[in-house]
Amino acid sequence: MPFGFSKKKSSSGSGNDGDDSKPQRTGSASSTSPSERKSQNGRSKPRGSVSKDDKKAKGDKKAKGDRKDKDRKDRDKKAKDKARRQKSEAGRPNGPGAVPAGSGGGMATFRVPVPSNVRPGEEFQVFAGGRIVRVRCPHDSRPGQSLQISVPLDEISNSNGANGGGGLSGPDLPPDSDNVTKIPNQDLREGEQPAYMVKIPEGIRGGEQFPVTIQGQQLSVTCPNAARPGMSVRIVPPPPSDSPPLDRPRQPQRMANPNKRSNDKTQMFEVIVPKGVLPGQPFALLAGGVRVLVTCPKNAAAGQKIRFNLPIGLVNKPDGPKSKLAEIKLSYDKDGWTRTIRATDMKFQWTRFDENGGVDTATSQRFDDTKSAYVLKLDFHDDHDKMRQGSVSLVTPEKGVVDSNIKSVTGQELVSYQDIANAQNKSYEDKIQWFQETCSQLCVEWNEGHMRMNVRREYLLSDSMEAVMSLSRKDLRKVWRFEFIGEAGIDAGGLAREWFELVTDEVFDPDMGLWQTSATNQMCMQINPASEISCPEDHLIYFRFIGRIMGKAMFDRQLVKGHMVKHLYKHILGWPVMFSDLKDIDEEYYNSLKGLKDMGSDIEYLYADFTTTEETLGVKRTVELVPGGADIDVTEENLPEYIEANLKYRLLGRYEKQLNELLLGFFDVIPEPLLTIFDFQELELLMCGLPEIDMDNWKENTEYSGDYDREGPNHEVCGWFWEIVSEYDQELKARLLQFVTGTSGVPAKGFSSLQGNDGNVRRFTIHGVALETCVYPRSHTCFNRIDLPIYDSKDELEEKLKIAITMAATGFYWEMRRMRRKKKWFQVKAQREE
Repeated sequence: MPFGFSKKKSSSGSGNDGDDSKPQRTGSASSTSPSERKSQNGRSKPRGSVSKDDKKAKGDKKAKGDRKDKDRKDRDKKAKDKARRQKSEAGRPNGPGAVPAGSGGGMATFRVPVPSNVRPGEEFQVFAGGRIVRVRCPHDSRPGQSLQISVPLDEISNSNGANGGGGLSGPDLPPDSDNVTKIPNQDLREGEQPAYMVKIPEGIRGGEQFPVTIQGQQLSVTCPNAARPGMSVRIVPPPPSDSPPLDRPRQPQRMANPNKRSNDKTQMFEVIVPKGVLPGQPFALLAGGVRVLVTCPKNAAAGQKIRFNLPIGLVNKPDGPKSKLAEIKLSYDKDGWTRTIRATDMKFQWTRFDENGGVDTATSQRFDDTKSAYVLKLDFHDDHDKMRQGSVSLVTPEKGVVDSNIKSVTGQELVSYQDIANAQNKSYEDKIQWFQETCSQLCVEWNEGHMRMNVRREYLLSDSMEAVMSLSRKDLRKVWRFEFIGEAGIDAGGLAREWFELVTDEVFDPDMGLWQTSATNQMCMQINPASEISCPEDHLIYFRFIGRIMGKAMFDRQLVKGHMVKHLYKHILGWPVMFSDLKDIDEEYYNSLKGLKDMGSDIEYLYADFTTTEETLGVKRTVELVPGGADIDVTEENLPEYIEANLKYRLLGRYEKQLNELLLGFFDVIPEPLLTIFDFQELELLMCGLPEIDMDNWKENTEYSGDYDREGPNHEVCGWFWEIVSEYDQELKARLLQFVTGTSGVPAKGFSSLQGNDGNVRRFTIHGVALETCVYPRSHTCFNRIDLPIYDSKDELEEKLKIAITMAATGFYWEMRRMRRKKKWFQVKAQREE
């Protein structure tokens, strides 16, 4: 890993001696500029020279120098004693935390590691801020430990010159290390860097790192496992002019929104109000290729013409081809709930369309377990910079509106409704690229400050929570650099990746008590309603912390070690949840509620009321589903309200406080409009990453049933199926897993340990059905089965399978199933009449 420097912000503009036994919030090492050394030691030593003041005062200050040496030793002894006292207090040090870093106070700070051949008290030379600086290793430091030095800003600016700090050239470059030799007579192409031979120093073993200086850069070279001291290794250093310090990211160029000018102009549209639309009712239409929700004026009626304006930028067609999923949505416009833009305020709103393409207004009336839906809405009560307060609730989809633009802290529009509308039609890979580029625009500039996170491995979770929860919302969008206290290393991305993996793996551990495995899918986690028992004092703080970590992981292109149940991804997106979502949580509970509809008036003999029973650690308690629910009997008349109350309780009420804190933390980092381009399946893939799928293992651990039971994988359709899936990219393979098993995760032991909702092994199963009973493939996530019709051709199978797995998130499959039931009902009715 290359050796580099990162500017660190310090309130005093200077550093302190480092000591791993005493974790410090500001790092370590003292200022090492020549002027400061002159004031401390009475001499200046830039590049080994001796000043005139040293010669003149040599005899006069000999006694003073002896006294200063004694005073320095006394200070070192007191510092060590203080460190031991602090370490013994409460059994743990108090140093971990999040430390602001950057430039301030007229000084710039750099973090440098002590070379392996330097002993305490000795000096070594470093290259910081475009100049050579000599650093004295503190007496209580050791090789490999990071020190923090301070250099005046004006001297850095003068030394950087036109290079802007990217690197130096010519005579200002420090000399290469003694063990570095440039390979002569290299035939280099344009842009290529020359190679060097580096001799491995004494005392370095295989796998260990040692520092070298090449082309003015301090690099860290890893000794090969088969090498030994005295041998030479060949390396190619990065170009110095283009390489920023290792723990400093490349800051993207911030550009003005090119669509901003076109968004200010509008275009007028004229449309006839469709039949059946009453004054005040909304209706949807396509304007310039964009689906828009228009409200019929109160003074208009069906058949009349009305006019409305839309921004030109919105109706301009996006450049480039649309994704295959977008093409499927346009060809098969039966996707149930769809995000549309309201023409009145240009906000996104969920709308459901009927079979004729009109707005289904029946969904906003009395609860219907086949049509009604709710979205999670988060209302903020204040705009506090560190800890915002808010509350979540389930509302009807037309009330769950989301802004369609994103503004910076200065009020400048970074993302417009045209940008988001265009991004919604992109492929999954292009969506991710657009999302990451937008996050880069929202990221705080490196020069405005960044954060250094100091944590200890033995107290990883508690240290991390205290550090993250001490940050403001602006700090959450700064660059984070991590340091495990007592360990040497510069965070060039590896430590951050390790930190996210370790922290999320620990918080999702069921033994922690915050999460528990899903009853229907052992690979998915759901919020533990009884988390207060495991962490009585701070369980809600932990959920706010988890939300911030999940948001920061997406913001920084990191992954989360934990798959959640499907409806939690829907809640994060504000995606509609329906009665059918209960099946993925508790299939037995879902079937029992569904069976109540067939009881008719006999339901009164159950003597049920609007309550439910919760059991925690063997103790049962009664929970009212609605206020005064214990006094309300369930009847045939109020059965829809009873099912609705159960739906709200199961999807939110059981863990409303925990989910509220999780979402508050998540949206401290990620703006809600930025998520409108994803569906809940894509969100899981973005947060948890695309799985590594072994196709041979998948095929070997697949069972066949139904019409495929006899021939199994030798059946022609099954052979087509595996040929098609083998040609899928990682995204489509993951979507197929989501479609059949409910999650994109693969068990650690492979498909042989795939589990069903009962906790037993339920292998991936392909079930053969007749084409007359099932036009499209359908899934049963409870036992990992896909019903695959016997198609006549491979092309037909490929088309129908892709539609099924890509449209599952939009409700297309549910719509087709409803249409089949309706068709079957008419067939049965016709047979009875005959």
